Amino acid sequence: MGDSGPYPFSNIGRNARDLLTKDYYYNHKFLWSTESASGLRITATGIQSDEAFIGDINTHYRSGKTTVDVKVDTNFNVSTTVKVRNIVPGAKATFCFRIPDQKSGKLDVRYLHDHFAVNSSIGMNTNPVLELAASIGSRKLCGGAEVGFNSTSATFTKCNVGIGFNQHDFSAAVVLADKGETVKASYVQFLDPKNRSAVAAEMIHRLETSENSFTFGASHAPDCRTLVKARFGDDGKAAVLCRREWRPKSLLTLSAEYDFKAPVSPSRLGLVLALKP
Repeated sequence: MGDSGPYPFSNIGRNARDLLTKDYYYNHKFLWSTESASGLRITATGIQSDEAFIGDINTHYRSGKTTVDVKVDTNFNVSTTVKVRNIVPGAKATFCFRIPDQKSGKLDVRYLHDHFAVNSSIGMNTNPVLELAASIGSRKLCGGAEVGFNSTSATFTKCNVGIGFNQHDFSAAVVLADKGETVKASYVQFLDPKNRSAVAAEMIHRLETSENSFTFGASHAPDCRTLVKARFGDDGKAAVLCRREWRPKSLLTLSAEYDFKAPVSPSRLGLVLALKP
């Protein structure tokens, strides 16, 4: 995304979130994906969690401005998502529903302009939840807010405001979340773009209880196919991650977490294998 383009509210603080949380996984997961020349992509996913195994098959098809995703899981739930891009320039509509849940329908509309972005969604049922997010600015400096409203209880489910500031060598964000009860501040310093070296920190302050929590993390790519990440929080939990692209578009990710405040508890280990022929 260019410096002058629109910057959705959901992207505020995203650089820190991705470095501190993305790809950390503590179960066993297998993904296999293939795509035909006609644009049909099929992805099979299996997850082993403790003694349980769950899986799904997802089909993705794109034709012109329309994309259709259909996913069937091991409990025979069918989830369908239909996306239509550029209904008018800069606008995209998404409709999703799940069978047999008759109340799961949801319509999402996003509009991106040169210096502002709006995203709205509404549940397609008799008691819908309404959500609206808006931001103004660019990638370098952006401010925005998001609200959620439950029409059944006539209450706000969420109300967040935030501001983000990005440069080529750092990214910072401050968000007032949880309907004004929590302040989240994050910072990322990009050390070397060539090997994706970066460090990040996030602080969460809860106004009602005056409690603070901290998380620190770092990432580094020793070569073009390997990424190593680590993080540590004031809750005593430390985690490491190593992701290796052992063949083009096929990834092996290993994650581990240890709780220093509960040394008798076993470490959490995870493995994700993603194959794309």
